[in-house]
Amino acid sequence: MAAIATHLVLRFGLHSSATKADLPLLATITLGGAPLLYDLLRKFLRREFGSDLLGGISILTSVWLGEYLAGSIIVLMLSGGEALESYALRSASSVLAALAKRMPTVAHRKSGDGILDVALQEVAVGDTLVIYPHETCPVDGVVLDGHGVMDESYLTGEPFEITKTSGSKVLSGAINGESALTIRTTLRAADSRYAKIMEVMRESEQTRPHLRRLGDRLGAVYTPVALTLAGLAWAASGDPTRFLAVLVIATPCPLLIAIPVAIIGSISLCARRAIIVKSPVVLEQIATCRTAIFDKTGTLTYGEPTLTDLVVAPGFARQDVLTLTASLERYSKHPLARALLAAAADERVSLLEAAEVIEPPGEGLRGVVTGRSVLITGRPKLVAHDAAAAATLPAAGGGLECVVLIDHRYAATLRFRDAPRPESRSFVQHLGPKHQFQRTMIVSGDRESEVRYLAEQVGISEVHAEQSPEQKLARVRTETAAANTLYVGDGINDAPAMMAATVGMAIGENSDVTTEAAGVVVLENSLKKVDEFMHISRRMRSIALQSAVGGMALSIAGMGVAAAGYLTPVGGAISQEAIDVLALLNALRAAFPPSLIHDF
Repeated sequence: MAAIATHLVLRFGLHSSATKADLPLLATITLGGAPLLYDLLRKFLRREFGSDLLGGISILTSVWLGEYLAGSIIVLMLSGGEALESYALRSASSVLAALAKRMPTVAHRKSGDGILDVALQEVAVGDTLVIYPHETCPVDGVVLDGHGVMDESYLTGEPFEITKTSGSKVLSGAINGESALTIRTTLRAADSRYAKIMEVMRESEQTRPHLRRLGDRLGAVYTPVALTLAGLAWAASGDPTRFLAVLVIATPCPLLIAIPVAIIGSISLCARRAIIVKSPVVLEQIATCRTAIFDKTGTLTYGEPTLTDLVVAPGFARQDVLTLTASLERYSKHPLARALLAAAADERVSLLEAAEVIEPPGEGLRGVVTGRSVLITGRPKLVAHDAAAAATLPAAGGGLECVVLIDHRYAATLRFRDAPRPESRSFVQHLGPKHQFQRTMIVSGDRESEVRYLAEQVGISEVHAEQSPEQKLARVRTETAAANTLYVGDGINDAPAMMAATVGMAIGENSDVTTEAAGVVVLENSLKKVDEFMHISRRMRSIALQSAVGGMALSIAGMGVAAAGYLTPVGGAISQEAIDVLALLNALRAAFPPSLIHDF
């Protein structure tokens, strides 16, 4: 730019000779253009005829015709395009870069009665750390002591402060509130959520996305068209300057810059929405998927049992049974205890004190509540020990069951199921009309009755239950051979199926194996994030094609004007710069959330 400005001052301000005024331009073409031409020559020898080939031909033609100003502008256009791309990538990743700067380098580890500052990489799983007020949490963990709040908006995108108390999970990168918290680490810093986001930022800047190759393919068609039009303009007019003017405005920088900027911007947006895109190619592939395959537990459900039915025997009141059983279950660590206590809380049951509480392995839970003997056990155990009581039991249902004996009499049957997420049905039903999925199915290792119960709840008719990981893999391979597939799961046994699907998506971080196998990892336990990814990817593809095709259309229009003799090589170069800026600004839109990011 300085050389071009110097040339203009010498030529039109000081009225220097053309030879003297052209020296800055020759220096620009030599120093700036030579490296570009060398790279293009290497591509040419490898028979890589990309869209940037036009730029190289334009530089050589401008030197041959003595159009040094036009040649310098082309050098500025190509080298400046790389600078614009770097700037755009930094802009698209600005939020992630800010996150990187916030990451602490030391942690406060408890050692005996003291606290030692240690390097972050020295923190091990199981260490006890102290997080002081207003500090950034260095690793994922669980609160051991303290009560306060944390700001997780940098990680979740939700502008809320989350209450933290003993037993609460904490995420690396969250900002602590006013109170100090003592935590036990559950992951090393390198494996924590914050580190995963940072890894995405680094990988997204280094990976050459699949749609960039689409740009090269478009350029492979576009380049001979431009050369043909430029040749015809020269042949028709007899003026080689028109050949140069057409080539200058034909240089398709939108293909070289705008498409990868749109992809990197979308990856950054996904990361800010707690969606880790591990393979950029899935951004393009998700739009082509026509079969959605779901695991059951932890995907369409929360993976936690819920009390769905309380069948009370004659002579007992529901409220009394719930009060006595919940009062006893609060002393148990069994997974069903949490479900029963949650049901009691929903019905505002007041819990009572229990005594003589014992839980022998395999025998159930027993104790005394307000002088009444309470036993909570399984149906098989009751049948084996009390045939008379077993005869009064209702017919066995689906899901998990417990029976309750009060004062040695059968009192109730508790039935639990892994309840679907509230959004599961609406999510499944919207896949067809909104995202063009033609089939949905559940492929699960759970029992047939359980899977079919869930399928009815969420509106899926095709079910494959009691499937081993090998059977899941075979099923997904068969479906993928027929149509592109999306597989959504969360467990270790989902990993092979995820790798076989067109797009594998893991919900949560329940397994390092699963997240390694998936092309996309949703860090939040929410199906809305799956829908968000679909919307972001669809918008990315639209913006990328707008930038590429729109830029090419404007360039073709400019080529027509140049071929007719109404545009000089310098004017063509300036026009092409304007087209580049428009394409780049359009591509940058992919880094910002769309107005509609989920629609169910």
